[in-house]
Amino acid sequence: MADPSPATEQAAVPVDRPATYRAIALRIMPLLVICYIVSFIDRTNIGIAQEGLERDFGFGPAVYGLGVTVFFVGFILFEVPSNALMARIGARKSLVRIMASWGVVTVATMFVQDEYTFYVARFLLGVAEAGFFPGALFYLSRWFPSARRTRMTAIFFIGVPVSGIVGSLVSGGIMHGLGGVAGLADWQWLFLVEGIPPILLALVVLFCLADEPEQVRWLTSAQKAAVRADLDADQRLKGGAGGTRTHVGLREALSDPKVWILGLCACGAYTLANAVSFWAPRIIADAGVGDVLDLGLFSALPPLAGIVAMLIVGRHSDRTLERRWHAATAWIVAALAMLAISFFHSSVFAVVVLLAVLAAAHYSGLTVFYSIPSIYLSDRAAATGIAVVTSMGSFAAAASPSLLGFIQSATGSLALGLQISSGIVLLAVVVLLVGVRAGDLKEKK
Repeated sequence: MADPSPATEQAAVPVDRPATYRAIALRIMPLLVICYIVSFIDRTNIGIAQEGLERDFGFGPAVYGLGVTVFFVGFILFEVPSNALMARIGARKSLVRIMASWGVVTVATMFVQDEYTFYVARFLLGVAEAGFFPGALFYLSRWFPSARRTRMTAIFFIGVPVSGIVGSLVSGGIMHGLGGVAGLADWQWLFLVEGIPPILLALVVLFCLADEPEQVRWLTSAQKAAVRADLDADQRLKGGAGGTRTHVGLREALSDPKVWILGLCACGAYTLANAVSFWAPRIIADAGVGDVLDLGLFSALPPLAGIVAMLIVGRHSDRTLERRWHAATAWIVAALAMLAISFFHSSVFAVVVLLAVLAAAHYSGLTVFYSIPSIYLSDRAAATGIAVVTSMGSFAAAASPSLLGFIQSATGSLALGLQISSGIVLLAVVVLLVGVRAGDLKEKK
């Protein structure tokens, strides 16, 4: 009898799964988080830049709000096509393409001349960034089974609050320290400096990430086989006893009512995201903070609460394998905080505290919610299904900034807009709890 091959002997060795997934996380998560931090900084830095744009071009809240909306228009139009392309060429190449594109567009934004070129720049940024978020979530689904994925999603989502901290401080520092240097305005330096990192990171992703566990050398054959067995077990659970796939592409995803239900829930999630990411600097400024450096400092405080809360909630959700009520409870708290801000909007202390509560609840709910589509959808349809859900949420993201901007222009306050937004979030909670049954989210421990 022939001696067993080294690969066979290695595959027979018992695998320490926790250690294996820790090794995977240490290899891929830091880079993904850094990329997401840079992505969100470049998406939301106009929250700080708007002070300079208003000074130089007279951009008021309505123009700013429409600029945010135009970003999401480009994002919506190219979200699903971007992820359909990713299914063909792989996640790594898609992430490289997306990051290099948004870096170039961010740098080009320094050449804005008026509100129309501002709208064009924001639209192109939305086109460039389309697909990054669902693409990254799909990438995680290729490495982690569903029972471990919410913790990884929570780690990935750390990029959002960290971007709020780092982005606010760095953006405020750039505008405060570089304004007028070499004849460039403070906001021009902002877009120039913050557009270079994604271009460099695209090269790092190209050479440091792989699409599948089987493609790397730093896992043993036994570890690769264990990870593949866990991922395949997920698919069998989602497809039933026989492992039949329930979704095979865009058409099937669009015909599934649960995808639409999750999309409606995403509308509430993105309404919260806009309040935290785009409007927090304006809310703080309206409370009486005028200096751009102070504005950056105060804007950096709320995301600190978000980092702690999202990790705790994400870990608890994974431990209990409960998703619906974790997301719903967080969104209820966020809606109440948003409502309270509308009544205490003139107090800097109250606004910052309530924004911290809002940020903590928002990030916690978002982390858990975005673990749901990858649990429910099949492996083949995961990228497309997540993109559909994200695109539907982006419709709310596209509409709410303009609504808030026009309401502030008409009333002189964001109070009414925040009250309407809180109502949208509470409706999303109802849709989630009524439309998605606990039995639809079966997971393997």
